[in-house]
Order: sequence, then structure tokens, then C-alpha cells
Amino acid sequence: MDPISKLSQIPLFLYKVIKMRANRWATDLDSITESFRKDFGKLTPDELNWKPNSQTWSVAQIIHHLIVVNESYYPILNQIRNNNYYTPRYGQIGFINQFFGRLVLNAVKPTQKRKTKTFPIWEPDLSTVRGDIVSHFVRHQHELKQTIEESDGLIEKGVVISSPANRMIVYTLETAFDIMVAHERRHLQQAHLINQMRLTKFTPA
Repeated sequence: MDPISKLSQIPLFLYKVIKMRANRWATDLDSITESFRKDFGKLTPDELNWKPNSQTWSVAQIIHHLIVVNESYYPILNQIRNNNYYTPRYGQIGFINQFFGRLVLNAVKPTQKRKTKTFPIWEPDLSTVRGDIVSHFVRHQHELKQTIEESDGLIEKGVVISSPANRMIVYTLETAFDIMVAHERRHLQQAHLINQMRLTKFTPA
């Protein structure tokens, strides 16, 4: 049964809970999108691509990284809907997927001060990133909201997935969306810091 048909059989109270979560994600994504658009939308390509050193990402690279991470989940969702996605058997064990879910979510929260190196598949473009990356991000966020909205049935079923970067790391799809939103907030904070460093460097004393 497809996810849309499945929704018609969800108890009303559970349907309301799922919609509340989806609305929360949508609200958070709208807030994040507006912050990126307002704070970085008028920067020139050179300003977006500025970075203090070769080991630090620019604002443009941070935005590109967020797009790359979020879109890496799309093939998984497509496979689930086509009934050809397989999660490791231990992923169905509640305490295991809950453990990994909490671990990853805590690691990407903005309050987490310890830096973590991203997986190679999630590395941003290391060259100069396109100057319209902010408008690209705004379009991406709209698409992401639609993807989440269309996943109600999968969330209700408690679908468990593997991380796109490491098949051994498993968590529920609901947690995956929590991770995406927290990850965006963390990197919004990072982008503000990089931009402030640029302003400090080029603003006369």
C-alpha cells in the first residue's frame, strides 16, 4: 500500500501528532531559509566564497554542504517507496536505532561545541561555488519541505533507514528529519561566524 493510501487508515490522534511534527519541521526550515536569504542573499560571489584559510569552509561551501547532505537522503526515500530498500536487520531493534539516532542528533546540534569531520560523500565543492548558491538553497528548502510532507505515511510506519554515509548507522526516518533540521541550524551558526570574520578583517578599525 502506498504512503498516501496508508494515511487514510491512521488513527486520528496519531495523524494529528504526525502533522504537528511535519508542521514543526516546516516552520523550522522556513526560519532557517529566511535567515540564510536575509543574511547572505546580498553577498557577492567573492564574499560568499571568502574563507579565512584553506582548512575552513566558506559560507558558499557551507550552503552547498547542506544541499549535498539533504539530497543524499532522496535516493533512500525513492527506494523505500519502490519497495526495494533494505535496512540492516539489527536496524529494526528499537534500542539500537534509538541509540544511533540520539548519537547523531546530539552530534549535529548547534549547542555541540566539538567539531566533527564530515564523511567524504558530504564534502562540499572544494572549488569556487556558484554565486547564486543562496537562491539555489531557497529552492532546495522548498523541495525538502515537500519531501517531508510526502513522507507522513513512512513516518507513521516507523520506517528505519541507514545513514547515506554509513550503512551501519541506523535511525528512524523521523529522526533523520530531526537531524537534517538540527544540522542546518548548526551550519547557519557557522556561516554567521565565518561572515563575521570576513567583516572584521575588511572593516577599517
